[in-house]
Amino acid sequence: MAKPNEPCRFVVVESFKPPAASGLHGDVHIRPVAGHQLPTTLFVECSKKFSKAYPVGTKIRIRAKPTDREGGVEYLCSFHGGRSRS
Repeated sequence: MAKPNEPCRFVVVESFKPPAASGLHGDVHIRPVAGHQLPTTLFVECSKKFSKAYPVGTKIRIRAKPTDREGGVEYLCSFHGGRSRS
């Protein structure tokens, strides 16, 4: 990870279908929920099980850490064992 000093924290995220999926992987994506501490424009890397097993719009709380893959676009990286439904 390119941001080793960033702390892990719990974040509420939701699944959604972006209006334009050109250049994106898959139909369903994950983003932080509006009104919380992070912008909804951040992508979230987490288990594909969440986007496939639950309906679009489902919200869960995950443990995640900001990263930017060595100078790229910032996103949240989830630790798959740190989830709880909310």
